[in-house]
Amino acid sequence: MKRHLYRLLLPALLCSVANAQTSPVIADTLYTHGNIITMNDKQPSADAVAVREGRIIAVGKAGSVMPFKGLQTVVVDLHGKTLLPGFVDGHSHLADVGLQASAANLLPRPDGAVNSIGELQKVLRAFMTTSTLVKNHHVLLGMNYDDSQLIEKRHPTRQELDAISTEIPIYVIHQSGHIAVANTLGLGNFGITGATQNPAGGVIVREADGMTPNGVLQENAFFNNLTRILPSLSQDEAYQQVEASQALYLSNGFTTIQDGKSSATTLQTLSGMAAAGRLKADVVSYADIAALGDAAILHGPLMSRSYHQHFRIGGVKLTFDGSPQGKTAWFTQPYFVVPDGENAEYAGYPAFTDADALKWFCLAYKNNWQVYTHANGDAAIDQLIRTERAAASLYPGDDRRPVLIHGQFIRKDQITPLRQQHIFPSLYPMHTYYWGDWHRQSVVGPERADNMSPTGWMLEDGILFSIHSDAPVTFPNSMRILDSAVNRTTRSGYVAGPHHRLDPLTALKAMTLWPAYQYFEENNKGSVEVGKEADFVILSENPLKINRAKLKDIQVLETIKDNQVVFERHSAGP
Repeated sequence: MKRHLYRLLLPALLCSVANAQTSPVIADTLYTHGNIITMNDKQPSADAVAVREGRIIAVGKAGSVMPFKGLQTVVVDLHGKTLLPGFVDGHSHLADVGLQASAANLLPRPDGAVNSIGELQKVLRAFMTTSTLVKNHHVLLGMNYDDSQLIEKRHPTRQELDAISTEIPIYVIHQSGHIAVANTLGLGNFGITGATQNPAGGVIVREADGMTPNGVLQENAFFNNLTRILPSLSQDEAYQQVEASQALYLSNGFTTIQDGKSSATTLQTLSGMAAAGRLKADVVSYADIAALGDAAILHGPLMSRSYHQHFRIGGVKLTFDGSPQGKTAWFTQPYFVVPDGENAEYAGYPAFTDADALKWFCLAYKNNWQVYTHANGDAAIDQLIRTERAAASLYPGDDRRPVLIHGQFIRKDQITPLRQQHIFPSLYPMHTYYWGDWHRQSVVGPERADNMSPTGWMLEDGILFSIHSDAPVTFPNSMRILDSAVNRTTRSGYVAGPHHRLDPLTALKAMTLWPAYQYFEENNKGSVEVGKEADFVILSENPLKINRAKLKDIQVLETIKDNQVVFERHSAGP
């Protein structure tokens, strides 16, 4: 939608001096003639909004809002389109999405073209001839292959990556972000040999002899070498990557974006971009506390609930287990089909001992930092519950809003302690589409799979929650997030847990008002209400009225941050 087609300056004759005198303030912009979904239960809908200096000053029927127009007020005619509050990202990794933009796309269909190891090799060979990372940094990087969608139903090996090149290191990262595969040269760069022991919370997968690494690195075996995988980018390269990522989020209607588990380098990049005025959305980081420890930056002015030129550090993040689709998440019951080489009781594994988990939680609570904890399997969620309880008893505090990230396999008996301890769940129903069939057939079996991301249980117990993309694991596609929470259909068309389906309005609240609360920003964002920031998204269709099967086809036409247009779609189509 081209804004200049419906953006009109009000003629002076339409605004009398008397009207200007009776209006308490005059709006900079007035949005009208649209379907406005406010997320405010006291005023669920409106057809006009007035904004001044980036804040909403009036919401309601056109007749009640029009008195705020003045000689210089810009009127935006929505032409019946739908306006919502800007989407608030419940959880993702902004910087890693930027890296994804400069890596080979190894996603399976429909988001990519890799459904076999042969196709993976073909994509990498073609990418190697054009990649700036190869040209400038002598490394070949691919992201988001998915063994569950490969016809071989396994990870590639170092030999299969060697077949692409033995002259440069090659690293391919699993779609979960918790597993990577290196070619022989890449393993050598890490110093990994048959004599290398598995690190705590990680596994170096071996060949048939039980010693020789086959190239697959799980969890901390991967994370501990991540800085060696990622090339040292110039400041301009790093900024360009983040700007490419930011543009993708903006095109999906996000006006608040998260960078989860930020490294020291990422914090430096994002704070530098903020100072240079290169952030268009609000970006909130959660620092990798296990890597940074008690670093000085976590005690500086950026650790704040206020943004500094669109950036702040909101708290810290911990990772308690791995990926269910990668079969590294930590369960109390065995996997439905255990991975090759594991015994029948294999149920994944933790990233931390209880003692280490408590150490990091206590450091955070001692400093009153908000804690985000990645926990997918129910054993990891048990660890979170007991760790948070112990840390809170040692360092009492009010309203810390600890956040459970993903919580895909929360047991029903865990709902009550989550509520009692005020642990806010940020759930991941996108898995119902991308891995719902895999979870049923191989990961956890039909019953547990139907209760993944149990949003229905949350509603029954009155718990607020958010829903997210975990980008770059899945694209930050706001309409697919919405679709997955409402419809919960798998790739094969199966409905994974119909009792957990959300109505569209509830799903939208889990993308706007409720994640704003998650960030302590509910008084400024998440709904179209007087006094809040003028963060909006304009959609091609009304999600509350369209056929639910077509939610994923709705287009984001425009994204507005602080009443400034930061994205505008210039043509039809996805």
